[in-house]
Amino acid sequence: MAAVKQLGHLVLRVGDLEKSVNFYTEILGLSVTTVRPGGMMVFMSARGNASHELALIDAKGAPKDAREKGIGLVHFAWEMTSLEELKETYRKCIDQGMTIDGIADHGVSLGFYFSDPDGNEIELFHELPPSEWPQEGYLFAGEFPGTLDGEVGEKLTDARL
Repeated sequence: MAAVKQLGHLVLRVGDLEKSVNFYTEILGLSVTTVRPGGMMVFMSARGNASHELALIDAKGAPKDAREKGIGLVHFAWEMTSLEELKETYRKCIDQGMTIDGIADHGVSLGFYFSDPDGNEIELFHELPPSEWPQEGYLFAGEFPGTLDGEVGEKLTDARL
């Protein structure tokens, strides 16, 4: 049976992006791994082998529907051990009649989104090893070398990481 490997990342909408980045880098020691073109989203990591454990979205620059949701949690993501286990869990969700809110190709990872019984958004994903990441440019700009049961993921958007 497929099971999650570990908590992968949290995505937060913040009121002051610069202040939040300074807090997480200067107080907690995280490093900025990449910044979304336009600068409205920053990805950060405490480890050198993860694309990010935390992503911050500037609520002031977010699309109108995201701003209306307020500051706070966007989603939390669980990393799967393999693409095969991600596919197995995806099929299980479909078989149980769950609504899949989206499939996303993040270049270095492939994931899908759904909600728990209380409406909290969850992402399950599988990430490539750092040796397969792009060597320059925006980390999430490429294409993941695989699909979920033939379903091709949409490219990363500001509303969904």
